Amino acid sequence: MVHDAQKVEILSTSSVVTGGQGEPRKPDLTQRHEGRETDTKPRSTKPSVEQLGIDPDRQTWRRSGDGPGAVEIAFTGEWVLMRVAGDPEARILVYDHFEWECFLDGAKKGEFDYAV
Repeated sequence: MVHDAQKVEILSTSSVVTGGQGEPRKPDLTQRHEGRETDTKPRSTKPSVEQLGIDPDRQTWRRSGDGPGAVEIAFTGEWVLMRVAGDPEARILVYDHFEWECFLDGAKKGEFDYAV
């Protein structure tokens, strides 16, 4: 039986990537997605809709359904915007195309079937 303190130790040591002499090395940030190699180096920061200068009211939004709670998506060049219809705070999430493709790939493979 593994106790909570042991779980923490296992998790903290299992994520360490070591090189030749047990020295930490940077993990390879290149991944394969749909059979192609993709650079997944993190961006310094992801911009907000305001920083991008995008007017949400001028976008073409695609809806998952009718009424409040429907998910709405807009494609704006380099970015994919997502919001929930009827959100009183009018929050909009910003994704790059790689993140969006990964989400769609996961949805097609059933990764979110039991998320609820």
